Amino acid sequence: MKRVVITGMGAITPIGNSVDEFWKGIEKSKCGIDEITQIDTTNFKVKLAAEVKGFNPENYMDRRSARRLDRFCQLAMAAAKEVMEDSKLDVSKIDATRFGVIVGSGIGGLNTTYEISVLASQKGPDRVPPLSIPMVITNMASGNISIEYGAKGETFDISAACSTGTHCIGEAYRLIKYGYQDVIMAGGTESAIDAVGIAGFTNIKALSQATDKNRASIPFDKERNGFVMGEGAGVLMLEELEHALNRGAKIYAEVVGFGSTSDAYHITAPDPTGDGMVRAIKLAMNEAGIKPENVDYINAHGTSTHLNDSGETLAVKTAFGEASKTLPVSSIKGNVGHLLGAAGAVEAIATVKAIETGLIPPTINYKVPDEECDLDVVPNVPRKKELTYAMSNSLAFGGHNGSLIFKKYEK
Repeated sequence: MKRVVITGMGAITPIGNSVDEFWKGIEKSKCGIDEITQIDTTNFKVKLAAEVKGFNPENYMDRRSARRLDRFCQLAMAAAKEVMEDSKLDVSKIDATRFGVIVGSGIGGLNTTYEISVLASQKGPDRVPPLSIPMVITNMASGNISIEYGAKGETFDISAACSTGTHCIGEAYRLIKYGYQDVIMAGGTESAIDAVGIAGFTNIKALSQATDKNRASIPFDKERNGFVMGEGAGVLMLEELEHALNRGAKIYAEVVGFGSTSDAYHITAPDPTGDGMVRAIKLAMNEAGIKPENVDYINAHGTSTHLNDSGETLAVKTAFGEASKTLPVSSIKGNVGHLLGAAGAVEAIATVKAIETGLIPPTINYKVPDEECDLDVVPNVPRKKELTYAMSNSLAFGGHNGSLIFKKYEK
């Protein structure tokens, strides 16, 4: 079996349109939540979201290409461009048939779906643009990245709602570990801050209706009342170790474990016992060959909903036992909101940066402790700590659970 390392990262987020800007925002406990600008919220109960700011797709592609892509795909292409530049991968010097792309989306082109539905209703079916379907389907982030960079290996997307990014990275890790591919760009992307997205999540009672941006997304806080919609993209370059060493690539960290399970419980609510997440965590640790006391930090899913945060706390306490009492566990959703299909990927980048810099991301906007969430949530400011093993967890509608373990790279 092969060792798998990370040799490049790219991010477009509500607190910065590069990995460097994103991480500086984390270091400064920056909140990317503000009033929604992409739609008129006059008739909406929810007024806040974590939008990507100052994003111009023409900085990453030509105007014609940008017009043919939904925003979720534009964000992915921008993150992929940063990954290629960061990794310094020269596709002409590798076997492109062993270079894959697995970048997923939980929802896909919701903006375009809404627009063409209105158009078809008001103007008739003949007015629906011919490229509408390629703009909305979730695999087109992977497809367009593959075409742009000549990746001829295994290229597809995994759609697992809010665990999408984590599952894409995990499956990419396995494909390389077992020798099927040498290099894979993996991650997630999402842009669903539109009328349908906001209305749908509002009516299912998932979104916070708070009007104070610093008290809207408050993971593990007793006053939490729903998540805040975010948008963005995160993409990582996963590479077989010898392949990376042979081309002199920079190595950020190693991927050493992945666990994936299902609650088989409810379409939106997590299993309150945390059983599915417990099993995912244990599977990841088993694959990594480590014990609970070896994990130095967990980047939690931490959505700021009552059920998720209490259930996730129980899962961590069950899986880690005594070790959970001293284990730092934080959520960056106070910074960037809930990025849905991109959440796991951006949070994986935050976890890798924590290993690289020795700085644990804080849970910002935390004020009121909750006895149901009695973990060390690293409140409000980053914490210095040398990390060897760090975990990133995701839970999702449909009962999907994913857990990734990253390790500080050692030769």
